[in-house]
Amino acid sequence: MFRGKEMREPDCRDFSDSLFQAVLIRGMKQNPIIVALDVSGIDQALRLVDQLHDLAGAFKIGSELFTLGGPDIVRRIRDTGASVFLDLKFHDIPNTVAKAIASANQLDVQMLTVHASGGLKMLLAAEEAAQGRQPNPPLVLAVTVLTSFDSNELAGIGVQANVGKQVERLATLAISAKLRGLVCSPLEVVDLRSILPASFQLVTPGIRTGPSGDDQKRTLSAKEALQAGANWLVIGRPIYAARDPRAAADEILQSL
Repeated sequence: MFRGKEMREPDCRDFSDSLFQAVLIRGMKQNPIIVALDVSGIDQALRLVDQLHDLAGAFKIGSELFTLGGPDIVRRIRDTGASVFLDLKFHDIPNTVAKAIASANQLDVQMLTVHASGGLKMLLAAEEAAQGRQPNPPLVLAVTVLTSFDSNELAGIGVQANVGKQVERLATLAISAKLRGLVCSPLEVVDLRSILPASFQLVTPGIRTGPSGDDQKRTLSAKEALQAGANWLVIGRPIYAARDPRAAADEILQSL
């Protein structure tokens, strides 16, 4: 179904309405894989983009790479024609977040993140700022509960609800703010689909291809996440840490 350069033209029958709409509106490839460029060097990141541009729907730039390369790394990746998911998880007063998103608009990113825990006013300001770029505003994704968290971690910061309840609470807040997407664990996708508008885009990080000894606690495989109802899969270590990143990405695509 998803195949890099050999992909045929999108067919509504192959995608949920929301994913097909996302492909048309943002010009992103009909490919749910977002490759996380969570690497420690600019050159390594650019090599991965060169290797994988036809096997990825987008590339994620997180805090590590953005701190190293700044806005220029976004521009260099966009210059290749690749879509960019700017994952900086903005969380500040509404005015500051709105200005940060206005700056991201100038970089022509396709997706970006804010913390849902920033509150309703901040989320409203974020979406309003994103809509300032027309005709193709970036998709603002609200981060619910980080996939490194479990209920014990939440309790440690004073949140008494379990993970599922807290995710639902923050998802409802995102709906109220008229956002169009969430970042969530693949384990929460099925429950979220029961309360979210059909058009909501769900981006699931921490996708794994085998047992994981890292800090991700709430994960599924790529195929399982899609079957649950995710639109986009953020995949990092299984691709960039592989001996052959291109072969690893292609193997994941074939598994879908």
